[in-house]
Amino acid sequence: MRHFLRLNRWGWLTLALVILMSTPLWVLFSFVFEPTNANWTHLSETLLPQYVGNSIWLMLGVGFGTLLLGVPTAWFVSQYEFRGRQVLQWALLLPMAMPAYIIAYTYTGLLAFEGPVQTGLREFVPLEVMRAFFPEIRSLGGAIVMFSLVLYPYVYLLSRAAFANHSQQAMDASRLLGAGPVRSFFQVALPMARPAIIAGLTLALMETLADFGTVEHFGVAAFTTGIYRTWTGFGDTVTTAHLSLLLLAFVLTLMAVELWSRRQARYFSLSTPKSAAHLPRLQGKSAWMALGWCALPVVFGFLVPAGQLLYWAVTTAETRLNAEFAQLVWNSFYLALIAGLVVVALATWMAYAKRLFAHPLVRGTVRVAMLGYAVPGTVLAVAVMIPFAWMDHRINDWMQAQFGLSVGLLLSGTLFALVFAYAFRFLSVALQTMDAGLSRVKPSMDESARMLGAGSVEILGRIHLPLLRTSLLTAFILVFVEVLKELPMTLILRPFDFNTLAVRAYEMAADERLADAGLPALLIVITGIIPVVYLSRLIGKSHA
Repeated sequence: MRHFLRLNRWGWLTLALVILMSTPLWVLFSFVFEPTNANWTHLSETLLPQYVGNSIWLMLGVGFGTLLLGVPTAWFVSQYEFRGRQVLQWALLLPMAMPAYIIAYTYTGLLAFEGPVQTGLREFVPLEVMRAFFPEIRSLGGAIVMFSLVLYPYVYLLSRAAFANHSQQAMDASRLLGAGPVRSFFQVALPMARPAIIAGLTLALMETLADFGTVEHFGVAAFTTGIYRTWTGFGDTVTTAHLSLLLLAFVLTLMAVELWSRRQARYFSLSTPKSAAHLPRLQGKSAWMALGWCALPVVFGFLVPAGQLLYWAVTTAETRLNAEFAQLVWNSFYLALIAGLVVVALATWMAYAKRLFAHPLVRGTVRVAMLGYAVPGTVLAVAVMIPFAWMDHRINDWMQAQFGLSVGLLLSGTLFALVFAYAFRFLSVALQTMDAGLSRVKPSMDESARMLGAGSVEILGRIHLPLLRTSLLTAFILVFVEVLKELPMTLILRPFDFNTLAVRAYEMAADERLADAGLPALLIVITGIIPVVYLSRLIGKSHA
């Protein structure tokens, strides 16, 4: 017990920070014990079965789609040389820069009844035939396709790393035993890569459950849309909390399945991956098949929607590129800047505390802080709003009782609440980057500095931070872009009359003014390309 309590000031401050940041989740979990009301009874009898059913179908459909796009492309670019491979191996990451709600807007504009595709086809195909056979983009199936096109890179990234590090001896042995390329893939390569594939699939499905903009735009009744409408329409805290907890149960189930899968199967490789110069070269039909399959998600997941956004941006620039748009850019960028600085500072503190004092309690609390990224934005926004609104009312009541003064909302409905939610949601992104950076600094450097009389703060400021410049910049860029793309938390927690690029794109699409959504959406996508390019360069170096 004494060892458990022997924490230094870094440890206690880290523990206090994590408890403070995770308070909204504990408040949300406390609603498990709250009795349900009439609104919950109505929802459970009408809409809740749709939320559950659509969520299951979304996970099944997106799971199949991301596997179909991510695994074969990873296998082709990691195991074979063919024309276009050098470009495609990094271009396959580009759809990561395209948020799901933005690609949904672009394909709605392209494939809707009044869009260019149907308008062109009606010149040659009778209207009755078009109505009978042309698929409806704003549907559950359309949402599955949109998610698959932008989320397959999670599966592609981890599968590619697993395939590239396969034991080549195992593959050669399977071929010596008479197995062809297809049989070797299914019986040797695929089982060896299964843990990585399931990890990527879990990330994709968690993003699917967390999405709000796509399912809202396509009219799919999902948990996130139900949570948003219950909160904004009824103002019912209890029912909203119960819906949020049910969605969180889906997410925790996915995390548990992923952990179970990793424990059930472990594969090891004793060989180094082959360089591109030693990859077998595909010829003829095989080369064209590999090229076509790898180019397919790049074209439809990035090039087509990016081209549509560029067209909308150019055609509306004369009227939309004005002072109001400049204000949107300023709001979005300075909000992302503040959140990025706060999150990187917190991540640096926690990573250094874990290095400085490797106590089980410190490591455990840091892991709790990293859970925020697994919580859907809609759920986290509600979880933040509930305790903040409660504190606002208590402060306001006390000020009125003591001084006869109403102070209004000091926490909820302010940028403070928004940055607080961003900090908990995206802390994991920065913390993993800082952990990786600190692990490359030898402990002997800390020991030498202490022998010269330097304290912990001085060691951090004069030794670690200069060595961590790249990690700090990487963490900041990742958080900056995530905040810029974030929609549901910003939509729920933003101050009154405060808009960002993501919110404006959502509002324009909700009003069916898709062309006017092009300019803010395009700027989000352009900014999102920065970490994708950076990530592709890191992968290129690791496989060089």
